[in-house]
Amino acid sequence: MDLKILEIASNTENNRVIDNYTHKSKNKNPICGDEMEISLVIKNNKIIDMGYQCKSCVYCQASVSLLSQSVKNENLDEIKNFIASCEKIFENTKFTLEKKWNNFKELFDKKHESRKECLLLPVRTLLKAIND
Repeated sequence: MDLKILEIASNTENNRVIDNYTHKSKNKNPICGDEMEISLVIKNNKIIDMGYQCKSCVYCQASVSLLSQSVKNENLDEIKNFIASCEKIFENTKFTLEKKWNNFKELFDKKHESRKECLLLPVRTLLKAIND
């Protein structure tokens, strides 16, 4: 296992319940059983706060931890564009990540392709929460 994955997953500052959430979503990976719940506070088309809880593998935990740190104070349209890029990462298509999302390159790397569904569960759950 990649030590960088463990390091990212160990940051659990946003692993919490947000009581005053404006958006919330639950999602499950049918392949492995990972479960994820994300709650958001959205104001003026920006994510002000994000909390998450999960019963999942370390890859999913690393992905949601990094995501929770990166989306705060970001515009929803920019987040949706980032999520669309994430979906293309493991396909054989060209994609580019904006500089501010570069910290995901290590995590969303072809070498982790076998864990694709684990890594993408948080971004898919986030998109579901935003759209609900």
